[in-house]
Amino acid sequence: MFGNALQAASSRDHDQVVQMLLDKGADVNAQGGMYGNALQAASLTNHDQVVQMLLDKGADVNAQVVQMLLDKGADVNAQGGICC
Repeated sequence: MFGNALQAASSRDHDQVVQMLLDKGADVNAQGGMYGNALQAASLTNHDQVVQMLLDKGADVNAQVVQMLLDKGADVNAQGGICC
Protein backbone atom coordinates (compact mmCIF):
# COMPACT_ATOMS: atom_id res chain seq x y z
CA MET A 1 0.00 0.00 0.00
CA PHE A 2 2.71 2.50 0.99
CA GLY A 3 6.04 2.95 -0.74
CA ASN A 4 7.79 4.10 2.44
CA ALA A 5 7.28 5.33 6.00
CA LEU A 6 6.98 8.97 4.94
CA GLN A 7 4.05 8.14 2.67
CA ALA A 8 2.34 6.17 5.41
CA ALA A 9 2.76 8.94 7.98
CA SER A 10 1.68 11.59 5.45
CA SER A 11 -1.50 9.76 4.54
CA ARG A 12 -2.45 9.29 8.20
CA ASP A 13 -1.76 12.93 9.20
CA HIS A 14 0.96 11.97 11.68
CA ASP A 15 2.68 15.35 11.49
CA GLN A 16 5.19 14.62 14.27
CA VAL A 17 6.29 11.41 12.55
CA VAL A 18 6.49 13.23 9.21
CA GLN A 19 8.69 15.92 10.78
CA MET A 20 10.96 13.33 12.41
CA LEU A 21 11.38 11.44 9.13
CA LEU A 22 12.12 14.66 7.24
CA ASP A 23 14.63 15.74 9.90
CA LYS A 24 16.36 12.36 9.53
CA GLY A 25 16.69 12.82 5.77
CA ALA A 26 13.73 10.94 4.32
CA ASP A 27 13.46 11.52 0.56
CA VAL A 28 10.47 13.82 0.24
CA ASN A 29 10.05 12.86 -3.43
CA ALA A 30 10.47 9.08 -3.12
CA GLN A 31 8.02 7.22 -5.34
CA GLY A 32 6.19 3.97 -4.68
CA GLY A 33 3.05 2.42 -3.33
CA MET A 34 -0.50 3.30 -4.29
CA TYR A 35 -0.05 7.01 -3.53
CA GLY A 36 3.01 7.70 -5.66
CA ASN A 37 4.78 9.95 -3.15
CA ALA A 38 4.24 11.53 0.26
CA LEU A 39 2.82 14.78 -1.15
CA GLN A 40 0.25 12.86 -3.16
CA ALA A 41 -0.65 10.80 -0.08
CA ALA A 42 -1.14 13.88 2.09
CA SER A 43 -3.05 15.73 -0.63
CA LEU A 44 -5.37 12.84 -1.38
CA THR A 45 -6.25 12.48 2.28
CA ASN A 46 -6.68 16.26 2.86
CA HIS A 47 -3.90 16.74 5.41
CA ASP A 48 -3.07 20.40 4.83
CA GLN A 49 -0.44 20.76 7.56
CA VAL A 50 1.49 17.75 6.27
CA VAL A 51 1.23 19.07 2.70
CA GLN A 52 2.79 22.35 3.87
CA MET A 53 5.57 20.51 5.72
CA LEU A 54 6.42 18.49 2.61
CA LEU A 55 6.37 21.58 0.40
CA ASP A 56 8.66 23.39 2.85
CA LYS A 57 11.12 20.48 2.51
CA GLY A 58 11.13 20.74 -1.28
CA ALA A 59 8.44 18.31 -2.40
CA ASP A 60 8.11 18.42 -6.19
CA VAL A 61 4.64 19.69 -7.05
CA ASN A 62 5.23 18.96 -10.70
CA ALA A 63 4.51 22.59 -11.52
CA GLN A 64 5.15 22.02 -15.22
CA VAL A 65 2.28 19.54 -15.46
CA VAL A 66 0.01 21.84 -13.45
CA GLN A 67 0.80 24.71 -15.82
CA MET A 68 0.08 22.51 -18.85
CA LEU A 69 -3.30 21.55 -17.39
CA LEU A 70 -4.14 25.17 -16.65
CA ASP A 71 -3.08 26.19 -20.17
CA LYS A 72 -5.55 23.63 -21.53
CA GLY A 73 -8.38 25.03 -19.42
CA ALA A 74 -8.37 22.71 -16.41
CA ASP A 75 -11.10 23.68 -13.96
CA VAL A 76 -9.31 24.66 -10.74
CA ASN A 77 -12.61 24.29 -8.88
CA ALA A 78 -13.44 20.79 -10.16
CA GLN A 79 -14.54 18.33 -7.52
CA GLY A 80 -14.40 14.58 -7.34
CA GLY A 81 -11.72 11.95 -7.33
CA ILE A 82 -10.92 8.84 -5.39
CA CYS A 83 -12.88 8.24 -2.24
CA CYS A 84 -11.69 6.03 0.60
